Amino acid sequence: MFLSAEENRKLTQVGPGTPGGELLRRYWHPVAGLHQLTAEQPTAFVRLLGEDLVLFRDRSGRTGLIADHCAHRGASLLYGRVEERGIACAYHGWLYDTAGSCLECPAEPAGSMFHLTVKQRAYPVRTYLGLYWAYLGPTPPPPIRKLDIGAYPVEHIMEMPLDANWVQVVENNMDGAHIGILHQDTTGRTGTVRSTTRGITDELVSLEYREVPCGIQRTMVTKDGFVEDDPLVFPNMLRRITELSIKVPVDDEHTRKFVVFVSAERGGERNGDDLEPADYYVMPPDDGKSAAGHYPHVDYRMNRLRYQDLMAIETQGTVSDRTEWHLATSDRGVALFERMLLREMDRVRDGHDPVGVTRDPDEVIDTNFEFYRHAGGLLPVPQGVRVYTRSRPALSS
Repeated sequence: MFLSAEENRKLTQVGPGTPGGELLRRYWHPVAGLHQLTAEQPTAFVRLLGEDLVLFRDRSGRTGLIADHCAHRGASLLYGRVEERGIACAYHGWLYDTAGSCLECPAEPAGSMFHLTVKQRAYPVRTYLGLYWAYLGPTPPPPIRKLDIGAYPVEHIMEMPLDANWVQVVENNMDGAHIGILHQDTTGRTGTVRSTTRGITDELVSLEYREVPCGIQRTMVTKDGFVEDDPLVFPNMLRRITELSIKVPVDDEHTRKFVVFVSAERGGERNGDDLEPADYYVMPPDDGKSAAGHYPHVDYRMNRLRYQDLMAIETQGTVSDRTEWHLATSDRGVALFERMLLREMDRVRDGHDPVGVTRDPDEVIDTNFEFYRHAGGLLPVPQGVRVYTRSRPALSS
């Protein structure tokens, strides 16, 4: 399958009005950890789907997400001052609530109703799995999709920025063939490079991909009889063992990956809506590279699994040129994902909900976690710098 240049653009653009951007706006996306809004620091900058936004919590406890630049004269609301009714621009005091309604323009004459003519772009915010989530699509918004892992406690969260389009990051998940080669010395099986060419590929008996109601199911079977089913909850969430990896499109050339690590033990009934922040790690851009800057001026370190993926994703370029690719049999998962993306963009264009969007707030997506939570009792440790510990304030990096 070769993509045309136009199809590649369609696949990778995320901004307002683009086919990809309109598809992605039908889903909720995580934007920040719960620890990032405090009484001392009630605002946080967010770039999502090509839009510059400010996440804030007012003194009444309401959380909002609004356009960064004030509708008055464009000053950043990141530096706004919160009060009980909302956030006031630090420049002239124009006050907005969480819905983006302007409540006051202080310098206008007494009795002026000018503020009623002003509206700041604003989006709904919810909490789930230790994160703030935002929805940038048409109203009414669908409920956040609940997953079976939401019944288990969130242990910690890792955030990882990537200088690459979000599709490349998901394609890495849909490429099970690279695991036995790229990660042959970091998967825990050998700890060494067994074969520079074949790696441990010959230990893989079968690798299959199939479309399922929530997205794509990847099934890998090894010679020792281990079967691993990894569901991609379309378009950007992969549940693997006790991790949920969520790829959030920042803009056409940047992605933020949030990895939520949950306990393998239930520890009481939960619905994923716990309001207590979880331990939070950040893998800074230079944590897997030996020097600041961008490829080819960067020498990527290859001593850990996640850093190996970072190299493979980023060195394709910020937007990979798929017109030059030569897909093989082992790339059928990648091809399936790309075909689904293009198909679902057309469905949204025609006025339909895309795959995975539900209107039932009680529906729970089954990722077969009840079985895989027993996989050796594994709880992988995040990489990067721990910036928040739930029992005490943020740590210095």
